[in-house]
Amino acid sequence: MCGIAGIARSEPSGVEADSLACMAAALRHRGPDGYGFFAGARVGLAHVRLSIIDLQRGAQPLGNEDGRLLIVYNGEVYNYRELRPTLERLGHLFGSDSDTEVLVHAYEEWGPAMLDRLNGQFAFAIYDRRNESLFLARDRFGVRPLFYTKRGGTLYFASEVKALFATGEVDAAPDYTGLDEVFTLWAARPPRTVFQGIAALEPGCWALWQNGALHVQRYYELHYPEARDEPPDALDRLDDLMRTGVDLRLRADVPVGGYLSGGLDSSITCVLGAAASPYALRTFSVTFDDPRFDESAYQRAVAGQLHSQHAVQPIGGEAVARVFPDVIWHTETPLVRTAPAPMYLLSRLTREGGIKVVLTGEGADELFLGYDLFKETVVREFCLRQPASRVRPRLFDRLYPYLALGRRGEFWQRFFLEAGALDDPLFSHLPRIRLTSRIKDFYASAMRQALAAWDAEAALRDSLPPAFPRWSRLNRAAYLEMVTLLGPYLLSSQGDRMALAHGVEGRFPFLDHRLFEFAAALPARSKLRGLREKDVLRRWAASILPPVVRDRSKQPYRAPDTPAFFAPGRPDYIGELLRPASLRDTGVFDPEPVGGLVRRCQAGLAAGARESQALVAVLSTQLWHQQFFRARRRITPLPLEGADVLLSDEASGVTDGTMRMEMTR
Repeated sequence: MCGIAGIARSEPSGVEADSLACMAAALRHRGPDGYGFFAGARVGLAHVRLSIIDLQRGAQPLGNEDGRLLIVYNGEVYNYRELRPTLERLGHLFGSDSDTEVLVHAYEEWGPAMLDRLNGQFAFAIYDRRNESLFLARDRFGVRPLFYTKRGGTLYFASEVKALFATGEVDAAPDYTGLDEVFTLWAARPPRTVFQGIAALEPGCWALWQNGALHVQRYYELHYPEARDEPPDALDRLDDLMRTGVDLRLRADVPVGGYLSGGLDSSITCVLGAAASPYALRTFSVTFDDPRFDESAYQRAVAGQLHSQHAVQPIGGEAVARVFPDVIWHTETPLVRTAPAPMYLLSRLTREGGIKVVLTGEGADELFLGYDLFKETVVREFCLRQPASRVRPRLFDRLYPYLALGRRGEFWQRFFLEAGALDDPLFSHLPRIRLTSRIKDFYASAMRQALAAWDAEAALRDSLPPAFPRWSRLNRAAYLEMVTLLGPYLLSSQGDRMALAHGVEGRFPFLDHRLFEFAAALPARSKLRGLREKDVLRRWAASILPPVVRDRSKQPYRAPDTPAFFAPGRPDYIGELLRPASLRDTGVFDPEPVGGLVRRCQAGLAAGARESQALVAVLSTQLWHQQFFRARRRITPLPLEGADVLLSDEASGVTDGTMRMEMTR
């Protein structure tokens, strides 16, 4: 796991090593174990390394036998051991045991078609010196990030946006449509970002830069060929996919730990990981002072069954406020929830404990219909098909205890009055969108004007794939969760960015593409049986989990929000950033209504989740604007003499288009 960056020019005017060193410095938290550079006439590559596989020989940039191909790579290809013998039979020679080198030879042999053969999580760039092209690729579900921008005849790319700005050649400006997507869907959807002119390569896509032009191509589509009946061997197939998926994700030359929330998904990954790992599994959890959020009893039950060395990060409200500026620096985007903050603290605990790779349970809720949103979709659809006076009130009283996350009146408004039309493609997600839309009541007039010709809901509808109308309503909901929440938010702001802030790699067995395709083909009732979520997963896991965990209902992961910023001893930045003058300088939110919001939140009178989200949105936007526009951090370049790899056209003595790989140490 690493950070990558680079520059590709349409003309051979040279890429300065110092620019690459600045880009690498901005990403150093992602790869604290080493770094390297290639500075060529057209292309420059930078890499910071978190060493996990082939600790001695895996430094990057790394090339093929003759140096005609060079790669910088962030991620893991778990089936690299299976791919290597095929490549060796085809005549490829290897100088390391790393998965990185497998990628180089796979591209040399198969070109972009290599991506169909990979099982992993990755973002990488391959410079092909044979035709002066640069190939960029990102994994199927967007586990690992990759951003890029074009300025004139030059392409800049990096694992994080801050590395693009570190070149001094890319200016930072807000993208108001991207901000509005955050305040509609919780995150900007790739390729859009919250920075003007900067794009995220979409999950399941590759891009080719050549002669100053960039061509983007999709290689993987989410598809839901839902079966009518559950296959008789479904549990056997699920067993094989879960066990092999975990086994593959234990491949490392360092110990692999596990994040343990106490829920079904993380408990499964930890139980399977403990059984298959050559090391004694170490587990890590967050606990909360607030009993509404705390799951420590379930965590202890699983850790006790595994006899794992278990470490706990306690979270109080003040802890969230204290680290929130660092959270925003790493997410590079405003937020509507504080949930990434505990994950930031958890990754710090994990790294301090000597573990830099962890199994986690993300993806299970999207694959096996685990969220309340899926239950709500079923309930709302059924209720809206009934005469309101006869059925809806009785259903409301019966189902409220199972679904409500707020006060009774909020439930009624959210799930029935704002239910939307049954034929709306966004039917499943309209309640969440309406809930978040309260943030827009606080927009400044300039923000409203900037968005006059923009509609985030319409943009989402326009982006839906042609097959979308043919899917069941639950599979439409699952697709929307994948593309609006899982990739852009859960795997990014709450996942990759928080883990790699402290040099920790998360691995996601539920996001093995084989498992996704298996789950997508199951009938919906195999996953959501009545109002019992993840039914097939529960049936399969019955024999491996403690009953207290196996039989518990889904508890959404939440963290302290509004009260965290108004507790005694709160950090000074909060009051400073919420001042009217500071809000006016940023220009996104109107100081007058925000002032009323702040007073209500401070008095504990905020109107439920709507205003809590609004407060988090305002404060995080203020922090984001301050860090990336108002008072940008100065980046000190990494010293070239300390690089593990330092390559250039001139230093290699290239005269025939080949390059010798030379390491500085």
